Formats: sequence, structure tokens, C-alpha cells
Amino acid sequence: MKKKALFEKLPEKAPSGSTTVYALGSVALLLLFNYITVGAHVFRDPLLLLKATLLNAGLLAAACWIQSRLAGYITTHYSDLQQTLVRVALSISAHAVASGAFVLLTAWLYIDRNLFSSTLTVHTLVLVYVVNLAAIVLVTGLWETFGALGRWRQHEINAERLMKENVNGQLESLKAQISPHFLFNTLNSLSALIGEDQEKAEQFVDEMARVYRYLLQTNHSSVDQRDFGQLTTLKKELSFIESYGHLLKTRYGEGMKLYIHVEECFLDHRIPPLTLQLLVENAVKHNVIRASRPLTIFILSTVEGQLMVRNNLQKKNLTAGAENIESTHVGLVNIITKYQLLSEYRPGLSQPVIESNHEFFTVTLPLIS
Repeated sequence: MKKKALFEKLPEKAPSGSTTVYALGSVALLLLFNYITVGAHVFRDPLLLLKATLLNAGLLAAACWIQSRLAGYITTHYSDLQQTLVRVALSISAHAVASGAFVLLTAWLYIDRNLFSSTLTVHTLVLVYVVNLAAIVLVTGLWETFGALGRWRQHEINAERLMKENVNGQLESLKAQISPHFLFNTLNSLSALIGEDQEKAEQFVDEMARVYRYLLQTNHSSVDQRDFGQLTTLKKELSFIESYGHLLKTRYGEGMKLYIHVEECFLDHRIPPLTLQLLVENAVKHNVIRASRPLTIFILSTVEGQLMVRNNLQKKNLTAGAENIESTHVGLVNIITKYQLLSEYRPGLSQPVIESNHEFFTVTLPLIS
């Protein structure tokens, strides 16, 4: 609750004044610049004041435009948090050089050319440059402070949302595994195996224990860890899905086939936990599974470094699968939302691609290195 209240008080960006205040400040700065560059006599001659104001307004506008372009370029190309020191150093250096060029142009016009009978001296111009440089350092520091606060605020909000989505996904998986329907079919399969083949029954119990152990471990880690700590390695996820697939193949026999082929170099890459289980569960819920019409699920790595989960499409009729439509929709949305949140931490991270035609349903998942 305290953290939420703190977020609400934090500004998302540096505060800015009203248009009126900005306009009055610009006029005051321009008049001050007229006094510095030309001298006090500029205010005694209206025509001289007009000429000096137009020239100095053009000079200041050009300087502001150049500085704004420099700031935009640096902010765009060095936006990461890890680049803060580089960004600050570049900003101060670039503005110092631009201000130096502006001061040299001012010196040429008002000291060398003695424009408008200027009383400007080198000492005054150097003092203006030093004050301006100090202002640049101060403004850059304030800008970076507000920017860091805004990024930290967004980071915390996204971390909370990602944790919530992970918990939602795990609840969906847990509900599917501990539902009376699943337990009834699982225990039925186990009961049949005990009478037929005790060795297979023991293996079935081992695989079932691995499934529930992984579910409980994943649920525990999501509470204790944050953002990227909530991801799991592909190796662990595949080990879990092999145990889960064993339960399904025991239940459905020749009606269920699961093929996994992932290059070893991708096994240490990471994905959100239980993503594969949600996709496999999706295929099982919404497709006909018979020995004469087996459901075949492929989990394959691609040459682009992504993970493809594909199943042949043989949809159940509406009556048979209507009760599961909502949960399937939630599962897919949960996966997509997780990747959208993760992209906040990894700019440029690809998003899952869902494709469906009359033969196959395919989901391509980005792997996080």
C-alpha cells in the first residue's frame, strides 16, 4: 500500500510551467541578453531596441533549436539505464561545445564588429559562458533525476503486473491439474496400470510427482522473485513438459503423440514458466484425440532462435469443447501479456506469433538469452 501511494506521488516527467510563464521568461531573457550584448543605451533608442531584439531573438532561437536537436539525438541513442553516465557526459559536452560556438559568434558580432556600438567585453562574455555552463550541468542533473524516477516508477509497476500475470498463469495451470476431471482420469489411468504393469505404474507415479513438484516450485519462486527471476530455463520447462506429456500419453494411448526437438544451444535460454504447459493443454482441450485420429504436438527450435509449438488441427464440436473456450482464451492472453511486459525490460524483444489454418495451429515463442 505504501509503495502504491509513493508511485502516485512520483512525477512521470520533469514538471513544466504554463505557456504564459514560458513566454514571459523568454521575453525577460531576451531583454537581459540585449542589455548584456549591446549595453544600457539599447533601451533609450526604440529603433535600436527593435533591431537588437530581432537579431538576438534569431540567435537565441537558433541556439535553442540546435541544443534541442542535440538533446533529442543523445536521449534517443543512449536511452538505456546502463548508459546514464555516457548520456550525461555526452549531453554536457555537446551543450558546452554548442554554447562555445554561440559565444564565439556573439563575440564576433558585438566585440569584433562592434555592432550597435556594443559595450560588451571579453570578460563579460566569458562570465556569461561560465554561468551558462553551470546552468547546463544543473538542468542536465535535474532532467536525469526526474527521468530516473520515472523509469524506476514504470519498472516497479511493470514488475508488479508481470508478477500478477505469472500468478494468473500458474493458477490456470494448477486449476487444470487439480480439477476433479483431471484427477479422476489420472487416477483411473494409474489404477489400470497397477493391475496391468506395476513397473509402468511406478513410472507414472514418478512423472506425476515431477509435474506437481514443478508446479509448486514455480508458484513459490513467483512469490519470492521479481521480473527476470520469474523466468525459467527452456531445459527445465522441457523436462517438465516431458513428464506432463507422459501423463497425457498414458491416458490417451496412441491418440496422443508429443515430439520435442530443440537444439542444445537453446536449452539455457529462458521463457515464462508453464508457457508450454498452457499451449499443450490448449491443444488437448480443443482437439479430438483418438487412436484413429491422433493429436500430434511438435515442440521445435527454429533457426532464428525461437521455439515453435504446433499441433494438427482437428477441432472438437462446440458442445464438446464449449466449457473450455474461456480458459483457453485466458491462457493465450496470459502468455501474450507476459511477453509484452517483458519487452519493457528488453526493448526489441519479439512477441509471440499465433497462426492457424485448416491443418495446423502454431504458436512461435521468442527465447530470451
